[in-house]
Amino acid sequence: MVGMRAYTLLALLFVYMNAAWALRFEIPAMSHNNEPQCVREFVSDGQLVVVTVNSSGRVGDGQILSLKITNADGDEYRRKDDIAGNVKIAFSAHETSSFDICFTNRLQPGYSANGRQLSREIELEVEAGANARDWNAIQSAEKLKPSEVQLRKVDEMLDEIINELEYLISREQRLRNTNESTNRRVRNFFIAGLFLLVSVGVYQIHYLRNYFKSKHIL
Repeated sequence: MVGMRAYTLLALLFVYMNAAWALRFEIPAMSHNNEPQCVREFVSDGQLVVVTVNSSGRVGDGQILSLKITNADGDEYRRKDDIAGNVKIAFSAHETSSFDICFTNRLQPGYSANGRQLSREIELEVEAGANARDWNAIQSAEKLKPSEVQLRKVDEMLDEIINELEYLISREQRLRNTNESTNRRVRNFFIAGLFLLVSVGVYQIHYLRNYFKSKHIL
C-alpha cells in the first residue's frame, strides 16, 4: 500500500514536471535591426518534441513572421517563413541538449503601415516526450482502455525521468572528473614552479659564492 502510494505520488510529480507549457507574447514588425526573440527548452536524446504556434494576423498583412528552431550548437532543426495562424512542428532531438525557438517579424518591403506599429501576437506551446504523442490515435489503433492509456503514459514518463537522471549522473561524473583533473594540473604546476624557484635560488647562491671567491671577497 505504501509502495503504491509512493508510486502514485511520484507519477503525479513526473506528470507535473513533464507537463506542456504555453507562452504568450507580442513581437513588433521591424524593417531593420530585427533581433530574433527566442525561447529555450531542454530535451533528451531521441525525445519527440511538438511545437505549436498560434499567431494573429494573416499572410500578406505587411508582416513576414519567421520561425527557426536550432540546437545549442546552432544546427537547424526546422525553419518556416511567412507564417500565420496555427502552425505545428514535430521533430525528434538528435542529442541531449537545449534548443532555441526563435521568431523574427519583418515589415514587408514596399508595404505602407501609415505610421502604425504593426505587430503579431504569438501563443507558443511546447510538448516534449510522452506529452507530445497522440495518445488518442494510439488508443484507437491499439484499442486500449482509458486506464491502460494513462498507465502507459505514466510508464513512458517514468522512463524519460530515469533517462534524465542517468544523464545528470553521467554529467556530474564528467564535471567531477574535470574538476579533479584541473586540481591535479594546478598542483603539478605549483610543484613545478616551486621546484624551479628553489633551483634558481640554489643556482644564484652557487654563482654568487664562486663570484665572491674569484674576487677574494670570501
